[in-house]
Amino acid sequence: MKRVTSYGDKGFSEYIKMAFQRNLGFDESDYNKPIIGICNTFSEINRCHAHIKPIINAIKNGVLMAGGIPLEFPTISVGEMFTSPTTMLYRNLVAMDTEEMISAQPIDGVVLIGGCDKMAPGQLMGAFSANKPSILFTGGPMANGEYKGKTLGACSDCRHYWQEYKAGTISEEELSEINAQLAPTNGHCMVMGSASTIAACSEALGIMLPGSSTPPATVNERLRMAKETGKSIVNLVEKDVKPTDIITKKSFENAITTLMTIGGSTNTVIHLIAIAKRLGIDLTLEDFERISQRTPILANLRPAGEFQMQEFYHAGGVSALLTELKQLLHLKELTVTNKTLEENIQGSKVIEEYRKIIKPFHKPLYKNGGIKILKGNLVPSGAIVKPKAISNRDLMKHTGEAIIFDSIQEMEEKVNDENLQVDENNVLVLRNAGPVGAPGMPEAGGIPIPKKLLKRGVRDMVRISDCRMSGTASGTVILHAAPESAVGGPIGLLKNGDKVHLDIENGILEVFVSEDELQKRKEFWKPPVFKEGRGYPQLYRSHVLQASEGCDFDFLLP
Repeated sequence: MKRVTSYGDKGFSEYIKMAFQRNLGFDESDYNKPIIGICNTFSEINRCHAHIKPIINAIKNGVLMAGGIPLEFPTISVGEMFTSPTTMLYRNLVAMDTEEMISAQPIDGVVLIGGCDKMAPGQLMGAFSANKPSILFTGGPMANGEYKGKTLGACSDCRHYWQEYKAGTISEEELSEINAQLAPTNGHCMVMGSASTIAACSEALGIMLPGSSTPPATVNERLRMAKETGKSIVNLVEKDVKPTDIITKKSFENAITTLMTIGGSTNTVIHLIAIAKRLGIDLTLEDFERISQRTPILANLRPAGEFQMQEFYHAGGVSALLTELKQLLHLKELTVTNKTLEENIQGSKVIEEYRKIIKPFHKPLYKNGGIKILKGNLVPSGAIVKPKAISNRDLMKHTGEAIIFDSIQEMEEKVNDENLQVDENNVLVLRNAGPVGAPGMPEAGGIPIPKKLLKRGVRDMVRISDCRMSGTASGTVILHAAPESAVGGPIGLLKNGDKVHLDIENGILEVFVSEDELQKRKEFWKPPVFKEGRGYPQLYRSHVLQASEGCDFDFLLP
């Protein structure tokens, strides 16, 4: 493959680059071999990526075995637990860094090493824009934790036991013992949170090798799949197969079908829209609603089900799951194996002993409804909810008076105030926490149940926000309200005491206030004044799109 030159004429450019490559042990005979970039996101701070050095070595071995030259290059690496204010603020920066390094460097193809929630989506956005042969690989999920015979999952149980601690049902000593087992090994969260979801959807999309999304970080199979990924990227380069050659709207519909059947993370809706837009493919919330309504939930995985990624892997993983969904998939779509999805999953099957983890198509865990899209005068551009993660089914249809928090800080200060006039029938509303308002749309949408209600036994209530929620969380939580309050969305016009009506089955989220009254309130509404006045946060606020549009930057779209 011809590479772009940058030093004078083509001959001199190749001459000087060869001189500088000799320190790596290369000579003239190596120069025309495929150069495979390995996007190294190793980080000791991003713990989901702290273990990837052996994975990179396995990918290198695969590249060398297939006749290519592997070269690592670093990019930004962000992880959920240690990035402030939120990794979502930096997903687009990951995408920009990835795109520019793929485009600028003399590489023929690239393997992307993802892991924690925003890394794989950002990498795919960048790689699809750069449009060189690309394959995604991930660090894999953690192995299960365990405490007194009970399986633990990060971070569904982080939230569950912290809530129980606040309710006074477990002691500080027990909380500490549980903490020691919540994240017991290398890897990303081992429930079907955002990281596991985007990996599963990427396999169905066709940008990962079949079988590579589910093996835990701790098993031999992950290193074997890393080696196979190294071999496969050389094959893609030799055939000059780029993302635009294989990824289509139908590919994304396969990914959305997978999202719904695994009861996956709501965050994936934003990510898939953003990734698709990089290829000029238009995904809308209506696409997600249409596919959700036709797709049964077959994977019995937390937080919507019972099991975790370790069991899902042993049950056959994504490839086995997709065999149950053949009638809903576009099987002729090409993938990074240079084969169709149908060819990729041929021979895969659900191991019968694990049927409690992957249900048959005709006996699903749930008939449909992995994610529900809501519309109404409160969210004209849409909002989303994960119905099967709701613990109190009575809240599927609910009307209650709004209690409003105008910022995350105000929520944190007031939600546990004993003087807060709140009961389980109220609707808690958090605003100015969206893409522009926060900035970066943090995972604050899972508004805590007020402590005084927890002590009374309340474990769920309706909560609405213009921000996001962790894919590991659960509850009657309405997310991604669009347009967000910071840009004048109706959620910013709510007043304390307004009656908010939720009807999940019929996809309705509205406030019982007349259009005339909302228009009057709009006339007095003023946009918030932001403190940040420089650098990346200012760039973000100036150019980020709304949640229903993928939260990418407007200037990065094709």
